[in-house]
Formats: sequence, structure tokens, C-alpha cells
Amino acid sequence: MERKTDRTELPDAPDPLPGPVVDTHCHLDITEEFSGLDAEDALARAAAVGVTRIVQIGCDVEQSRWAVDLARTQPSVVAGVALHPNDAARLGLLSRSALDEGLAVVESLAGDPEVRVVGETGLDFFRTPESAGQAVQRESFAAHIAFAKAYDRTLVIHDRDAHAAVLDVLDAEGVPDRVVMHCFSGDEAFARACLDRGAHLSFAGTVTFKANAHLRRALAITPLDRVLVETDAPFLTPTPFRGRPNASYLVPVTARAMAEVRAIPLDELCRALDANADVALGGSWPVYDAARPGA
Repeated sequence: MERKTDRTELPDAPDPLPGPVVDTHCHLDITEEFSGLDAEDALARAAAVGVTRIVQIGCDVEQSRWAVDLARTQPSVVAGVALHPNDAARLGLLSRSALDEGLAVVESLAGDPEVRVVGETGLDFFRTPESAGQAVQRESFAAHIAFAKAYDRTLVIHDRDAHAAVLDVLDAEGVPDRVVMHCFSGDEAFARACLDRGAHLSFAGTVTFKANAHLRRALAITPLDRVLVETDAPFLTPTPFRGRPNASYLVPVTARAMAEVRAIPLDELCRALDANADVALGGSWPVYDAARPGA
């Protein structure tokens, strides 16, 4: 008799990858809330399957501070700081001062040496459909672009139902030196538009979903040196574990699917993903070391 799966239960670990890769976008703090998997255990489980470095992303003031604090104690982690577009809209619709204060905190954190990323920022017209909220998102996005340029950080873009508007803001403000399209969600044409602007495209578990053939086509036409992988943990868990909590140790599931789409050996893809992360995120940083996880 088959055991019924608890949908809140973490999946079993996949087979390790043949070489190290970076989870370029995850939320270890939210992962702990969802599944009880704390940051140190999450890093150890990830390293055991070849995911030896992680980018911890902040989406509001509290999470951004948490990301920086974690990166200070975990050498294999670097931080991203931002107001998520939906959080920016919430603050801006609350009051002008609330948005200004939030942006001021993000800017103050952006200069910290543990920070590699300004993001996730961008536009989300799915959860913020009203025009006033979208206007606030555009303003916040423009401010984050300025922070990325001022502090030489990688701009990580959240884009949901806002492809054309994201490109409009980027073109109006000027594209920073390093840009990552987080959880790439567009088709081949949008992929080419992002690539033309110098972006790396980061693919999450969504590329494994049966309905998302457009993502697989976009992955197939993206130059190998511009491809990244991420979890967005605890969200976007890859097939066959969709609906259960995601975590960085599940990157191998997505990476194997990506190698199949690209029709290349998995070890070749791993080498590219690891090297691309260094380029996209402004240089290398230490891998996880079980002997000194919090050194």
C-alpha cells in the first residue's frame, strides 16, 4: 500500500549533482516558516547534493536585514536586499513616508560588503492590478535600479504579468552592468529582449511544469553562458514534488530537467551554471564547508 504524502513534508533528497552549482535565489527565512528547515540545516542539505553556494533574497526591510545578518555568519551565503514590488506598493499606498523610509533602509544596506544583489525588485501586475499600486512599483523599481548602479550590485528583477513594463522601466532608467531575470517567466521573444539588454535568465522549478512549454523553449534559445538556476524556495517546487515545500537541496531536480531541455550532459550544465553565477553576481565567494558552517 502506498503511503499518503503529507503535502507539508519535505521531499527526499535527489541524487547529488556531478559538480557544484549555486542556488541564485532563495528565501531561507520563509523556508523555515513553511517547513521547519532552519538555515544551517538547509545549507548542509544543499551542499550534500552539490548546491554549495546560495543567494538569500530579502523582500522587505526585515527580511533584507535578516539576509545581511545571515551572510555575515555563513560564508557560503551572499545577500540580496530590496522592497519586493508588492511590498513597495503596500508601503506607498500606506503613506509617502513609509515608502521613503523603506527605500532608505534598502539603500543603507546595499552598501554592505555582504550584499551582492539589489533585489528582488521589479513589477508585479498580477498581485497589484490597480494603477495606483503599479505607479508606486515603477517608482520603487527605478529607485532600486539607481541603488544597483551606485553600489555596483546585481539587479535581480521580479516580473509577473509585466514583461513590457519591466523593459520600459529598464530602458528609461538605464540597464545596470549586471541584471538577472529571477524565475524567468516569458517566452522566446521576451527572452531575446532581456538577453539584448545583457541579462542572465534564471530558471526555477516552473521550467519543469508540464504546461510551461514556453519556458522550455526560452531556455533552449538562451546562450549557455547566460543561464542560471534557482529555487525561489520555499516556493515553485519542481515536478514531481509540486505543491510541497521547496528548498535549495532540490536544485538538482530542476538542473536535470534543464540539461534535458538543452540536450547536454549534466556535468557540462553544472560547470556553466557555477561559472555563470560568478559572472552574474560579481565574483566568487566561498563554498559551504561542513567543518565551519558558521565561521
